[in-house]
Amino acid sequence: MLSSASASPQAALPEKPALPRQVSIREVGLRDGLQSIATVMPTARKLAWIRDAYDAGQREIEVGSFVPARLLPQLADTAELVAYAKTLPGLVTSVLVPNLKGAERAIESGADLMLLPISASHAHSLANLRKTPDEVVQEIGRIRAARDASGSKILIEVGFSTAFGCTLQGRVEPSEVLRLLQLVLDAGVDRVGLADTVGYADPAMVQDLFEAAFAIAGDRLACGHFHDTRGMGVANVYAALQTGVTRFDACLAGIGGCPHAPGASGNVASEDLVYMFASMGISTGIDFDKLMALRTQVAGWLEGETLHGTLWRAGLPKTMLTATV
Repeated sequence: MLSSASASPQAALPEKPALPRQVSIREVGLRDGLQSIATVMPTARKLAWIRDAYDAGQREIEVGSFVPARLLPQLADTAELVAYAKTLPGLVTSVLVPNLKGAERAIESGADLMLLPISASHAHSLANLRKTPDEVVQEIGRIRAARDASGSKILIEVGFSTAFGCTLQGRVEPSEVLRLLQLVLDAGVDRVGLADTVGYADPAMVQDLFEAAFAIAGDRLACGHFHDTRGMGVANVYAALQTGVTRFDACLAGIGGCPHAPGASGNVASEDLVYMFASMGISTGIDFDKLMALRTQVAGWLEGETLHGTLWRAGLPKTMLTATV
């Protein structure tokens, strides 16, 4: 005879969140990756990188940043890269800009999107931009006004650096991230994204903060940016995916990283993300074989530099029946 406990109905299990059938990956290697590498890559190789990434199926590329050439000679050819990228049909050309002057150059270049960084960490903001976070919000308002006055259609996206913690400040309160998020939305930006700049996040932190941010920003929350500093990058991408994020930054060969996190590995590797999504049945539109061929080429150009990522060591498993993922 069954006991009353065993005869009782089983508690209903929570439904699994519905995952998207398609995601997009913005390649940030030409900016976030190369800016931390001292040896300047020739413009011709950067143009080849853009061409081959496009041929592999990537449809958004951050090609550079409008910063003074004396500060980052690596990015001095950004306007030329934008001009070339704009010749490729359907390619969204992103650039990073740190201030109003950079934004004016981005508008003039004809780029499709400018990414404006804001640090949720007060200490990181002063070290990185020499402004407090609230002063950066004021600058973002001026950039929005300049964009509108110019008649440009360039999108303004704000990326929240150190949203999950900071090597300089330590803990960053989620309430501060959300306060600044509301301020930049009030300033009229088109999109926002959250970044784990120094690799402090774990999947639970990611889920909690993205869910809270979605409650404020809705569909204007449009990007997740994760570093693989402590081996959590791909897991954190998955956590963000479960909250509804469908667009992620990644960097070929996992290069890049924050100068305020010395010794850390870089961004989550583009090829690792493409594989994870493909294995889950989620399309990125990227041809894996072509992407890996580009990785091999870029590795040759960056001989002597430390590269990251895991999939390049073993390749696709036999269960992956197609190279287009």
